[in-house]
Amino acid sequence: MPGGDAREAAKTVTGSLESFPYLPELPARGPGADMIGRTIGMLVEVWAHVEPSGWRISDRPGRDTRRARAWLGEDLDGLEEFTQGYQGPLKVSAVGPWTLAAALELRGGEAALSDAGACRDLAASLAEGLRGHLADVRRRVPGAEVVLQLDEPSLTAVLQGRVKTASGYRTHRAVDRAVVEGALRDLVAAAEGGPVVVHSCAPQVPFGLLRRAGVAGISFDFSLLTEREDEAIGEAVEGGTALFAGVVPGVDGPLSDPAGSVMGVRTLWRRLGLAPGILAESVVVTPSCGLAGASPAYARTALAHCVRAARSLADNPE
Repeated sequence: MPGGDAREAAKTVTGSLESFPYLPELPARGPGADMIGRTIGMLVEVWAHVEPSGWRISDRPGRDTRRARAWLGEDLDGLEEFTQGYQGPLKVSAVGPWTLAAALELRGGEAALSDAGACRDLAASLAEGLRGHLADVRRRVPGAEVVLQLDEPSLTAVLQGRVKTASGYRTHRAVDRAVVEGALRDLVAAAEGGPVVVHSCAPQVPFGLLRRAGVAGISFDFSLLTEREDEAIGEAVEGGTALFAGVVPGVDGPLSDPAGSVMGVRTLWRRLGLAPGILAESVVVTPSCGLAGASPAYARTALAHCVRAARSLADNPE
């Protein structure tokens, strides 16, 4: 979300999305409030600080880690205030293990992705940290069914060996798909029965891998889909995986009518030969990839538009 007021962001989200609110992320506040920093603040026995090149592992918790934890606490306080008595799904997010490994630097300056042992340690620390974070959210909002979203915009690049080294002249070797799947499966287990959604706004989302890892839903930028993904999407839906379809632009601009925003979803459904009756229960309408780059006014408009578009989809799936 845009802006830096956690209380105002929570008020906007809970007011706009009465049946599926989420914990806002406000990166405009600076390091520690960004998605990498917020997740670093959740880690157990792993700390990091900000370098000109990005976040780097530290020997002990410092100012940057403490700031990240403080921002998260402020965000949770705002959410708790506006969800008193709430019952229903509530989404929280963290960076997934592979995007985190691609972004977090080891002490020498190379990405953690370069070291298989560091990747394992990072994933284990993240799993433990998320258990604590989810328990905190459930304590603050006792009626919530907490949905964990893992943000993995670098996942496809990790699988294809396209993550650049520190020099920028080479790329890190592709990580074996079974290793990637296993780490994600461990994170799904860390949610202790709660649904896990993986979000990627990059092209070529690995739908099949994510489904095998046990995620309950896959969130993606709908405009980046190609017909090459049709079979994998059809198998995911038939297997019970929810689609979080990013059909509403995440930055300021004109919006079509709500029915027009989900026209592509209906077209996809017909092309796949899926039953119209399961469309509304299989699809969540979302912005394409976050609203941090939008104006506050547009962010409110976009959330309301998602609700109207989803209602249009439910009322007229065909």
